[in-house]
Amino acid sequence: MLAYVVRRLLLIVPTLLAILTINFIIIQAAPGGPIDRLIADLKGEAAGALSRVSGQASDFGGGAESGAGERSSGSGDTRASQGLDPEFIAELEREFGFDQPLHIRYFSMLGDYLSFDFGESYFQDRSVIELVVDKMPVSISLGLWTTLLTYLISIPLGIRKAVRDGEPFDVWTSGVLIVGYAIPNFLFAVLLIVVFAGGSYLDWFPLRGLVSDDWESLSWPMKIVDYFWHLALPLLAMAVSMFTALTMLTKNSFLEEINKQYVVTARAKGLEEGRVLYGHVFRNAMLIVIAGFPSAFIRILFTGALLIEVIFSLDGLGLLGFEAALNRDYPVMFGTLYIFTLIGLLLNLVSDITYTLVDPRIDFERREG
Repeated sequence: MLAYVVRRLLLIVPTLLAILTINFIIIQAAPGGPIDRLIADLKGEAAGALSRVSGQASDFGGGAESGAGERSSGSGDTRASQGLDPEFIAELEREFGFDQPLHIRYFSMLGDYLSFDFGESYFQDRSVIELVVDKMPVSISLGLWTTLLTYLISIPLGIRKAVRDGEPFDVWTSGVLIVGYAIPNFLFAVLLIVVFAGGSYLDWFPLRGLVSDDWESLSWPMKIVDYFWHLALPLLAMAVSMFTALTMLTKNSFLEEINKQYVVTARAKGLEEGRVLYGHVFRNAMLIVIAGFPSAFIRILFTGALLIEVIFSLDGLGLLGFEAALNRDYPVMFGTLYIFTLIGLLLNLVSDITYTLVDPRIDFERREG
């Protein structure tokens, strides 16, 4: 097993390299960039200021507005003629590093990432590591509790459905699960806000944030209550679409194991049903469920929470990555991509190790050989 783990760890390097290279090429080919975004912001501020000045001048007869129109009518279409000095633009390119050739920037990025130096955000004046560490608790809270809630409900429910396969309980729970799966989590989140967060009906839960403004002044028991009070609706919105897949996966795994010969033999020997299910079937049926845990956690933590964080104003990693993509904040985009990919690859390795702990008969080294 040790040799297998070492090989998997060594494979992380080329995998990370390939992912970063592909995304670097795609980002460079995409239109726009951080400098264009900054220039657009500067133009917007200048246009707003000019509009305010023109509005004030119109109160005194419109003379200033006429003069402004004459000055702007002689301008061309270049960025400099629209109010930005070419030397200023060149300085921006040097500051952001875009005065360097493409391959120099690429290898410089790889060299920095080897030492986990992800640079600073272009627009937030903070390092990428600081931003990730600052946003991580919110996303971990959502991902961890959603995954835990999903597994605690789906596994017992899936086992129950397998035991009572074809009975009314199995039929109506399947209908409920399918309806929950068909509703997008962001749409269900809006429904929860309308019904339970003061939208139109009840005002039982807070609308935004992970804790109250006076959280620091609360006692420890009240801090815990306040934390879960804020987390209730986001958790429910994220988990409702996760129940179906895991529940049906658990049910099908148990059904497959229940029909095997060793279960029939165990029942023929007079073993109790609970011992048959949880002493023999559970261990084998849970293999595929355990294997899906890392990918489920990664999906919830880094992708599933994006719209939920936006809707409930939760300042987490999903919102950070979304804003970085909109603003073309390359250090944040590539830094978070590197961190998320590394975590995902390590969790996949943990999943394989967990396989062998649950069932020692599985030997990855022998299978590879």
